[in-house]
Amino acid sequence: MATVEVILKQKIEGLGAEADVVKVKRGFARNFLLPQDRAYEATKANRRHVTRLKEVRAKREADEIVDAESAAGKLKKLRLSIVLSLGQGGKAFGSVTTADIAALINEKSKLNIDRHQLVLEAPIKTLGSYEIPVKLHPSVEASVTVRVISPDGEGGGSDEG
Repeated sequence: MATVEVILKQKIEGLGAEADVVKVKRGFARNFLLPQDRAYEATKANRRHVTRLKEVRAKREADEIVDAESAAGKLKKLRLSIVLSLGQGGKAFGSVTTADIAALINEKSKLNIDRHQLVLEAPIKTLGSYEIPVKLHPSVEASVTVRVISPDGEGGGSDEG
């Protein structure tokens, strides 16, 4: 299998970030990375230009951390309530999933949180108040408080948030 080394010009999920020298299959480089201007060949001359790309990468990563810390501050202040329908005997119809929580966060706070950033072991199927961790960046984690209530407004215990 023929591989070739390329220098990435931008962050590509699952492959690397700008200024990374990575080995990829020749066809992937020739048909995707090079034509879309996402990478260039790792020649001696091109390797000298890597320092400028590393500066761009450092600035982008610093900006991402600042944005993540800002979002973490907003999330800590946020108090969310979500309704969970209950049947007879308190049995839940459905559950509260990461997608539901992410949609509620995005609606209430104007942050762009993806459901994959929420760390939830299993969908929530009971009433109560929950602290849900949110991975905003590999080095920045926050949590958001979500109260799960019944349609008549009960639930979540006595801890008003």
